[in-house]
Amino acid sequence: MSNADEQAGPEGGGSLAHRVPDLGALELLLAVARLGSLGGAARELGITQPAASSRVRSMERQLGVALVDRSPRGSRLTDAGALVTDWARRIVEAAEAFDVGAQALRVRRDSRLRVAASMTIAEYLLPGWLLALRAQRPDTAVSLHAGNSTVVAERLLSDEADLGFVEGLSVPAGLDSAVIAHDRLIVVTAPGHAWARRRKALAAGELASTPLILREKGSGTRQVLDAALGGLARPLIELSSTTAVKAAAVSGAGPAVLSELAVGEELAMRRLVPVPVEGVALARDLRAVWPTGHRPTGPARDLLSLTRG
Repeated sequence: MSNADEQAGPEGGGSLAHRVPDLGALELLLAVARLGSLGGAARELGITQPAASSRVRSMERQLGVALVDRSPRGSRLTDAGALVTDWARRIVEAAEAFDVGAQALRVRRDSRLRVAASMTIAEYLLPGWLLALRAQRPDTAVSLHAGNSTVVAERLLSDEADLGFVEGLSVPAGLDSAVIAHDRLIVVTAPGHAWARRRKALAAGELASTPLILREKGSGTRQVLDAALGGLARPLIELSSTTAVKAAAVSGAGPAVLSELAVGEELAMRRLVPVPVEGVALARDLRAVWPTGHRPTGPARDLLSLTRG
């Protein structure tokens, strides 16, 4: 192929990505124009002179015109090179404005984090994770909405939360998830209750036939218990928070089913007593959740990674 053929350039079709030099090449051309030296431009941009020469030649082939005259005294733009440099300057300035705007969007995104979590996770796990996140991102303002698993899903799907945590047996529709921890429900009662003195484990039928202090329907704890008992759990009282269920059980109102995470202190101080159960599947996974196809980014991604630490 002759030099004239090389300079003829490509046909006008195809995408801009194939017809317009990339930003790195345009920045190099601007540096050559400013410094009058290909070597100086290469040093400023942190590349070798052979790499700079190769990039200029590639740009000339792409555009089909000579851009730089090289001589022992330095490098000088051709008339076409001077014109292309003017255009390049506008493109680079537009790219810089684009970059500033993108940074502003990232700053805005990273300045807040909206978390929705089901009650047990909100009360017993999230405080530690959020303290660790604050050490990493002291300028991020975090808001936490605690509710049952159904509410968490609703907030994520209506873009009222960036990351959620649930405790149920399944992932709500429209959400992706990752298992972050494991938990187990246990039956507890006040020390004065008859179950506190029994040695034989409760069977599923006895547990199902006994009125219990329960979380409300829609909570992860209730979902697990209902599934374990075939939907036969009988509520003595239905309460909307783990703390309320626990307080009612401590007061002697009746037996309760609670997360093992929630009753460690009460068991240690004998304010509550665990009741053995057999033939009932009370284990569950704790999950982080987010809208399908929208993997967490920024502070939400960092919080997710802390839950696995």
